[in-house]
Amino acid sequence: MTSSGIDYGGMMHRAMQGLIANVLRSIATDGLPGEHHFFITFDTRDDGVEMADWLRERYPEEMTIVIQHWFDNLTVDEDGFSITLNFGNSPEPMRIPFDALRTFVDPSVEFGLRFESPDDDEDDEDEDAEFELDVEDEGDGPDDGPGGGEVVQLDRWRK
Repeated sequence: MTSSGIDYGGMMHRAMQGLIANVLRSIATDGLPGEHHFFITFDTRDDGVEMADWLRERYPEEMTIVIQHWFDNLTVDEDGFSITLNFGNSPEPMRIPFDALRTFVDPSVEFGLRFESPDDDEDDEDEDAEFELDVEDEGDGPDDGPGGGEVVQLDRWRK
């Protein structure tokens, strides 16, 4: 709780990070079932992000990784996850904190989460940031591709 009441926004944010952590733990143990695969976008400027210098130079602000056919060494802890991915036949280890996440999408089931960064709220007046839960249906079926389907958007807003 905050001094002004219950911090629903913070609780929801942590719950969504926990959901992603549970999904990734399952994948680390059992592999990807069926057609499931993930597009994960994160802020490369976050202090906890660890990645090769050449990748950081190529993606100075934001990067999207795909967890699908080849990945290795996936480990998950309470703060984030580590994974080795293949970039042009060069395996590269990465560490991504949950606080750096911007989107998590599993297009095989038209599921997605969007985390807005605190900087996205600069025009708002109050300092106690929360967010609204917005479910969008952008498509009519499985042929819509990664951009279609149901997206749960976590946009921060202020009282």
